[in-house]
Amino acid sequence: MNQDVRVRYAPSPTGHLHIGGARTALFDYLMARKHGGQFVVRFEDTDQTRHKESGIQDQLDGLRWLGLEWDESVDVGGPYAPYRQTERLHLYAPYTDQLLASGHAYHCYCSEEDLEKERAEQEARGEMGGYSGRCRHLTPEQVEAFRAEGRKPSVRFKVPSGRIIAFEDRVREHVEFESDGIGDFIIERPDGMPTYNYAVVLDDVLMKINLVIRGEEHLSNTPRQILLYEALGLPIPEFAHLALILNEDRKKMSKRDETVLQFMNQYAELGYIPEAVLNFIALLGWSPVGEQEIFSKEELIEQFDLGRVSKSPAIFDTHKLNHLSNAYMKKADLDRVIGLCVPHLVKAGLVPAERTAEEQAWVEKLVALYQEQLTYGAEIVPLSSMFFRDDVEMENEETAAILKEESVPVVLGAFLSKVETAQDFAPETIGAMLKEVQKETGFKGKQLFMPTRVALTGQMHGRDLNHTIHLLGKEKVAARLRLILS
Repeated sequence: MNQDVRVRYAPSPTGHLHIGGARTALFDYLMARKHGGQFVVRFEDTDQTRHKESGIQDQLDGLRWLGLEWDESVDVGGPYAPYRQTERLHLYAPYTDQLLASGHAYHCYCSEEDLEKERAEQEARGEMGGYSGRCRHLTPEQVEAFRAEGRKPSVRFKVPSGRIIAFEDRVREHVEFESDGIGDFIIERPDGMPTYNYAVVLDDVLMKINLVIRGEEHLSNTPRQILLYEALGLPIPEFAHLALILNEDRKKMSKRDETVLQFMNQYAELGYIPEAVLNFIALLGWSPVGEQEIFSKEELIEQFDLGRVSKSPAIFDTHKLNHLSNAYMKKADLDRVIGLCVPHLVKAGLVPAERTAEEQAWVEKLVALYQEQLTYGAEIVPLSSMFFRDDVEMENEETAAILKEESVPVVLGAFLSKVETAQDFAPETIGAMLKEVQKETGFKGKQLFMPTRVALTGQMHGRDLNHTIHLLGKEKVAARLRLILS
């Protein structure tokens, strides 16, 4: 790859950053950084029916949350501004004039009704649908008649017949299309607005983009775009079309698919560590050399190679995402994990938004207790719910049955007497108290610790018992022991 590689991520600003868009942007970013090039973010906002004014900011916020930086865009400017398609319309007119003058394009006066009628007739004859080219050879008299009717023409590109349009794709290798299956396509609508296939070609040329990485849904657009490059005598960039991302049922993800998290704002709101999500997205279709799974951004830049991107669809594996996220949580600074968790405890009404020093110290210990177990910040709420209850809720019948064993009243009674007379309630003190209960009652191991944990938490397994009891606090522990013993 050339050292001056220029890549672009060019979304329509219709909403939040989607997992597929995030992967495209990430692969663009990695190629640019690896080869000392530039990563451009521009916005294709000519589809005003789907456009959301907040969409541009939503996309940039999603990229920024992932930790991606760009070299040129609407917010930072750049030598090829503007980076918003609706602000670039004046740049396209000379190219349209050139295509019309050279005979590669023509004015089409067909109305929607005309085209619909033509499609119906083709269908009745059992023919493949497609524009017939009826306006290719209009006489001056016919043109004048259409203008007298007040018709405004679109501009169509004249697709040559009998051509094989071939290119070497950086992911899919050799790809071919037959021009006869394409049909003359519109490049400018009657209102003067360029179509996607036309504007994207001109924007890529004018911004000197030499590698286009995008989803495979754009593969069928590529022959149209290559014909436009050729007709205008412009350099054709390299292409890399990424396979689909499928959900865990191996079906194409839709915007309403609830089996996976699809948008970056969802990950941010749930309190995922961005680096973990970035790491996961990088592995959606790209296979690194060796067995390594956890990569820093710098390692991804160093190792990324389009040659190791799969032609087969990537499967969104939630188990793998959570495995990676948990690995990042374990290694994160406690302060960072606290920052991800506390907003969810506040939102759930479990801890106050404004906390005393004592309350803050307790919350920090609570998060520290669960850090090893967390996948994302919001998990702290269900994991720690038993700390905020007045009663003890048994997780299942098997757990409740443990409290019916003969040794339980002896063990819990002995422990309650220690709790009631305890001068301090530090984890070390609690550990010493349990050892004393063991000596006094003769019950140890599972017979000691299991009923104690179940009586206080309603769970058979959990985090460190001494720290759990410490965080429950002396009053709550005594109250729960009395409740079980009664």
